[in-house]
Amino acid sequence: MPSLSRSTSDFVDPERGPIFSPRFGIALLLAVLGIAWIAYYYVVVRVDPTVFPEPKPGQPGFMADLEKWNYLIGFGLVMVGLFVAAHPSTPLGRNRGVVVTMLSCFLIGLLWICTYYVFTGQNLDKIWVFNDLGQYNLLVGIAFMAVGFSYATRWE
Repeated sequence: MPSLSRSTSDFVDPERGPIFSPRFGIALLLAVLGIAWIAYYYVVVRVDPTVFPEPKPGQPGFMADLEKWNYLIGFGLVMVGLFVAAHPSTPLGRNRGVVVTMLSCFLIGLLWICTYYVFTGQNLDKIWVFNDLGQYNLLVGIAFMAVGFSYATRWE
């Protein structure tokens, strides 16, 4: 009868390395924290500029005081998480993971910039996050592409 518990050797491929490493866990945590930061600020704390009279900002107060800096914090955490994951000890930093992540970052950056340009002047105010960032959407797209280039340096 086989044992129901798995040993750690089940999660380690001798050619590819471990599937989950502490570095990958930190990278994943940073990326998820960045996305959660942006979502919480946009949905709960942010004041909608189209509402009149302007409502009071949500809580916590320090996030309301930071205003658009919250986007820098959130996207910064996502980008740092992706940079941390570009290490050979993580699945994204070796073999096919490098290529897939590199191309994904390039594509996300390109789509981010194209979406901004296509909807500028028409319906940009209806797209979440894009409507607050304005010209800074270009920086977000370029940042994703920069992360893609960091993966390109790891490609063998």
